[in-house]
Amino acid sequence: MSTATANWDAIVLDPKDNVATALRHLSQGEQIRVQLGDKHITLTTREAIPLCHKLAIADIAPQAEVLKYGLVIGQATAPISTGQHVHIHNIASQRAQSVPVPD
Repeated sequence: MSTATANWDAIVLDPKDNVATALRHLSQGEQIRVQLGDKHITLTTREAIPLCHKLAIADIAPQAEVLKYGLVIGQATAPISTGQHVHIHNIASQRAQSVPVPD
């Protein structure tokens, strides 16, 4: 891991984002440091977060936009609490769409 990311467990890619990206595997109940520009926030994970997966840095209401890269990447399909894993089980992607598989 580079020295630029050695002190952080997750990173927010844009100040408008409501999710961070895990820089390593995060265990449930772990207190982590999240880089947010030149400052950091500390939060506790609610469940295990795999490397490079997203976690909420604020509560996200159902139907609310999920922001990464400063862009809407999906919509919450259920309430998402701070520190919770954000993935296909609780957001509907606005980038990847399911396509029916032909018979």
